[in-house]
Amino acid sequence: MDSPEAVFSLFYIVLSFCFVFTPTEFRSAGVTVQDLLSEQLGSEDLAFIHYHIRRTAATVTVHSLLPLGYYAGMCVASSGEKQFYFLVSEGWLIYLVTAVLISAFTSLMVLYWSLNKWGNHPIARGLAHYALPQSGWRAVASSVNTEFRRIDKFASGAAGARVIVTDTWVMKVTTYHVHIAQQQDIHLTLTESRQHELCPDVNAPVQFLTIQVCSINPNIKPFDIRLNSTEYGELREKLHTTVRNAHNVVIHQSLSDMFLDTFKIQVELNQRFHLPSNQELEPCIGCMQTAANIKLIKDCQEPNEGECQQCYCRPMWCLTCMGKWFASRQDQQHPETWLSNRVPCPTCRSKFCILDISIVC
Repeated sequence: MDSPEAVFSLFYIVLSFCFVFTPTEFRSAGVTVQDLLSEQLGSEDLAFIHYHIRRTAATVTVHSLLPLGYYAGMCVASSGEKQFYFLVSEGWLIYLVTAVLISAFTSLMVLYWSLNKWGNHPIARGLAHYALPQSGWRAVASSVNTEFRRIDKFASGAAGARVIVTDTWVMKVTTYHVHIAQQQDIHLTLTESRQHELCPDVNAPVQFLTIQVCSINPNIKPFDIRLNSTEYGELREKLHTTVRNAHNVVIHQSLSDMFLDTFKIQVELNQRFHLPSNQELEPCIGCMQTAANIKLIKDCQEPNEGECQQCYCRPMWCLTCMGKWFASRQDQQHPETWLSNRVPCPTCRSKFCILDISIVC
C-alpha cells in the first residue's frame, strides 16, 4: 500500500463509488453531476422533464468517463520523476481500448437521444405513450411540469431515488432515468417491508415499504417505489387508487397517522350536521383540495356547562385537516390524552373536544 499506484487506486475507487452512488455527505458538499453542472442543466422547478432529460444524459456521459480517468491517473501515478508516462503493457492497452469504447458508445447514445430535440430520449419515449394522436410527448411533458410546480405534491426520498406523486402522475427519479406512470392507469401493490433498527438520519428504528407500480399500458414497464412507513399515510392521501397489500405487510405508521385514523373513526360516530339548502360548501382552507365538511357544534355537554364553547364559524375545514390540527395542539409526550383533550377552533379559537366535531351532510 506504500506505492503511489496502490494509493491512487484505492482513492479513485472510493471516490468513484461515492460519486456514482452519492452518499449524503457528497450531496451536502455538492459533489454530484447535477450540482457541478447546475448552470447547464437549468431549473428542475421550471421544467421538470427537460431538466431530467439533460441531467440523465449528462450523468451517463460523465460516469462513462470514469474508467478513462482511472487510466490517466495511473499514468501520472506511475510516471515517477517523469512528467507523464503511458502504460503500454498488453493488459493496460486492453483496458484503455475498453474504456475508450465505453466512452465512445455512451457519447453516441447520448447524441442519438438528442436528435429530434431530445425526442429519442427514454424519458421522452415513455411520455409519448401517453400523448394524444394530434399531440406529442412535449404536451405531456408540459402537463407534468405544471403539476410538479404545485406545492401540494408528494415528494420523498434522496436525489437518486426520489418518489414524486402529483394529481395525475406517479414518478420515480433515479440516477439514469425517470419512471413515469399515470395514476388512472396503474395498480399499486405493497410487496415488501424492511425494518432497520437504526437509521442515521433519525437515530431510531425505521420501516421502509416497497410498492410496485404496474400500468395497464403494456408500453410502460413496472417499477418499484420505496418510502418510509411514516410517509405512507401522506402518500395514500395523494393517490387516487388503493394500495393492495397482497402479502399482509404490517405497516408501522407514525403516531400522528395512527391518531388520524382513530380520530376519523370517532368523528364518524358523532351527530351529523345538515347543511342548509341555501348554503354551499367551500374548499377546505387547510388543503384547498377537498370541500370543507366539518362543523363544530357543542354536543358534549349542555350549552353552559364545561370548558367547550359553541363555535359559530361556517364549515371551513375538511376532516383530515381538522384531525391534523387537533393532533398538532396536543402534548406529544402524552399521546394517551389526545382524544380526551380540548383544542381551540383554528379560526375563532373557541374550545372544542372530539365529541363536538360533526360531519356535514
